Amino acid sequence: MDRRKALKHAGLAGVLTAAAAPAVHAQAAIRWRLASSFPRSLDTIYGSAEVFSKAIKEMSGGKFEISVHAAGELMPAFGVVDGVQNGTVEIAHTAPYYFFGKNEAFAIGGAIPFGMNSRQLTAWIVDGNGGKLMREFYAEYGIVNFLGGNTGAQMGGWFRKEVKTPEDIKGLKFRIGGFAGRIIERMGGVPQNIPGGEIYQALEKGTIDAAEWIGPYDDLKLGFNKVAPFYYYPGWWEGSLNLEFYVNQKALAALTPEQRAMVQAASHEAHVVTQARYDARNPGALKQLVASKAKVLAFPQTVLDASYKTTMAVYAELAEKNPAWKKIYGDYRNFQRDEVLWFRFAEARYDAFMSAQKL
Repeated sequence: MDRRKALKHAGLAGVLTAAAAPAVHAQAAIRWRLASSFPRSLDTIYGSAEVFSKAIKEMSGGKFEISVHAAGELMPAFGVVDGVQNGTVEIAHTAPYYFFGKNEAFAIGGAIPFGMNSRQLTAWIVDGNGGKLMREFYAEYGIVNFLGGNTGAQMGGWFRKEVKTPEDIKGLKFRIGGFAGRIIERMGGVPQNIPGGEIYQALEKGTIDAAEWIGPYDDLKLGFNKVAPFYYYPGWWEGSLNLEFYVNQKALAALTPEQRAMVQAASHEAHVVTQARYDARNPGALKQLVASKAKVLAFPQTVLDASYKTTMAVYAELAEKNPAWKKIYGDYRNFQRDEVLWFRFAEARYDAFMSAQKL
């Protein structure tokens, strides 16, 4: 066999051998950084990102790791959206309504006054039009959003003085998160958007007259009962708070389909675990707060009515000047209308009956 034929046969053998051998693709390790808007001390809301990160690592066999950084470690609590947009970090975990200043429609993805409860909001996002509408909106900011937990309905916060009428809101320096400050301001209050880790000092020093955060478990940890005696409910501005993971669009696109599926699955796990933690831990914490002499009071009906009327007026104005708000909120409110009707016949009636029983 001459040299040319030998090379030809050797080449053919090499091709056949390569075809018979299984393809092995070495997948490069992925390392992301996550910036949280929350302090490490709050194992519920900050913990949502830790649940997410742990799930990603386990599903990937350690090949996809996300380090979680508390507010202030990499950037300020309210700087995380800019951090994701400019690629300083690949992902953030936050409350969408913190960024209503960029566009009021951000708030719809998190919580708006007299909005949906946690189950209703999750249903709108997962099985209604909410997921599609919010994805389209966030795409303008180079962000892809994923569920990141829900606090459930929140308490109305801690006050130095009683709130007996809508007039008591006037002049009130109130730490209140996100978009709800617009309503408080319209009612004559002075809203303050302060990160969770800084609220206690502001309340203690008298820089603010009142503050809301989430509910008994977190509020007890933060010690608000030590500096303000009156604990009101419900937080009409947060029938639930949907937290979200914001992922840089380019960073997500660079992942394999399998890795993107991990992000989706881990976000859903974090969503369920966070809600469960709040529901499991709030009852015991409320008992401790009551034992410590906190005065737990319901907002008077007149305050709720005035707040609702003011809120609807603000929404109507927004629909006139903000196209994104009009489009997303219109679908949101239609979905809520049907959900409230359904819950009235089952959940609400059942809960009302059980609340009256001596268990």
